Amino acid sequence: MALCVMAEADTLHLKDSAAISGRVIAEKEDLFVVDVGYTVLVIPKKEVLKITHSEGALGNADGAVASKQPTPQQHDSPVAQPVAGQSGMTGNPAAEQSALYLTASGVAPERSVRELVQKLGEAVVQVRTPSGLGSGFFVNEDGYLITNFHVIEGETQISVEVFLQTARQLERRIYRQVRIVAMNKFSDLALLKVEDAGAPKFTCVPLGQTGTLSVGERVFAIGSPMGLERTVTEGIVSSKTRQMQGDLYLQTTAQINPGNSGGPLFNMRGEVVGVTNMKMTYGEGLGFAIPVERVLFFLNNRDAFAYDNENPNSGYRYLEPPRRAQSRPNQPNP
Repeated sequence: MALCVMAEADTLHLKDSAAISGRVIAEKEDLFVVDVGYTVLVIPKKEVLKITHSEGALGNADGAVASKQPTPQQHDSPVAQPVAGQSGMTGNPAAEQSALYLTASGVAPERSVRELVQKLGEAVVQVRTPSGLGSGFFVNEDGYLITNFHVIEGETQISVEVFLQTARQLERRIYRQVRIVAMNKFSDLALLKVEDAGAPKFTCVPLGQTGTLSVGERVFAIGSPMGLERTVTEGIVSSKTRQMQGDLYLQTTAQINPGNSGGPLFNMRGEVVGVTNMKMTYGEGLGFAIPVERVLFFLNNRDAFAYDNENPNSGYRYLEPPRRAQSRPNQPNP
């Protein structure tokens, strides 16, 4: 299945004919800091010959831009423009659809939280398991949705509650045939799919990018904190590079509480820029979200994180370590 590549990526061409693909998140006097999705690398500038940007601009190691030309990534996978108002789509003309998800392809106009919640609210769901609940959001009209790994950890009995806006009121629908497609414990992400018979086309939301996000920019979250479904909280981006447990997170003043986990963090153009997953216990306005680039990496490489019923906690199966044979009484050791 062909997939869209990351919305924004850079390729650093090194002197030894190697290359590193990721996103340059910082540039120092003598080095680049590159986010490759699962970790952050520090590359000395003296080892970099040039940088190829996803937009097609070529740059050398000191940041100078050379001639524009299309990069191979632009032709890797076909995309289709969704039609505004089409079933399951967001109606956002600045979005492109891959085989699995929508990505922002242009600069959509900013709108108010009220307008965006009315348009995007149906795409945000409540994810329930016998041990608790969290949030999630549809990335595909066929029922694919993202949530946190810790929301479904150790569970296979999962239900999804969708809230549909009818002419008079909200209508709650519960889907119980939910399959785990892929999950990554270390990134705290899981991909689910609603497979109930007769399920409709779902409203889905586009995935944006954090490269154009600025500290101080307004964002908002939709989720089910403490089980209070469709709760909207607004704030700003406090930091784009808060390092915690070896990973970088978005820090936001939008209130995040238990039950928000797995829900989307939106910019004011209605694009998902992060997945809310934790907060500081002792403090207010200290919420954190997984950057959307890690979500894209997870989706693009979901085969590597495919859920296995035989081994539900990991995509890997480990053999028992060899053990030294114990000597028996009155017998020599082998």
